[in-house]
Amino acid sequence: MGGRPDEVRAPEEWLTEVERERAARFRFEHDRAAFVAAHLLVRLCAAAALDADPGGLTLLQRCHLHGPGHGKPYVEQSPGLGVSLSHTRGYVCAAAGPGKVGVDAEHVPRGPLDELLADRVLTPRERALVTGNDELIRHWTRKEALVKRGELSLDRLGSVDDDLAGRHLLEWTAGPDIRVAVITDAPAQRAPIPRIG
Repeated sequence: MGGRPDEVRAPEEWLTEVERERAARFRFEHDRAAFVAAHLLVRLCAAAALDADPGGLTLLQRCHLHGPGHGKPYVEQSPGLGVSLSHTRGYVCAAAGPGKVGVDAEHVPRGPLDELLADRVLTPRERALVTGNDELIRHWTRKEALVKRGELSLDRLGSVDDDLAGRHLLEWTAGPDIRVAVITDAPAQRAPIPRIG
């Protein structure tokens, strides 16, 4: 699922205390709104996959380094369900399904190829083929989705091709400048954001 933050109409009461505290720390309202919308959207997505009430699902994250509120997200009531979320300026998305799930959304920079990002993200083989930012961001979102699946680390982005063998890829564009990639273990399809209430 994906859309503008204001399209995610779900009650903030669904958020945990940790999520509310993290949301309150954002300096800019549009960043806070995107964070909240993404965290609510992943509940809606998980609820659709589980045929459950989204208000009864608790999203948790725990990182050994940073503690609660950071790290790979999971649904307390169904820890085996793969969930992932992403937000970028003006857009949020989430995915849920069996096995590993990763989703990423990014803006495509205007202008000529962002050489610094290309050199950091792409392997030499990929770099030789990519000529514009749209292609660059397509690779970037795929690799970020692999990071969120736990199959790639940020420090290795430029050394590993975005090989998707044995995985399922769903991609779409949102508006003229946002690219989204979802990588799952099972076939995936895009679903509309449900209306609550």
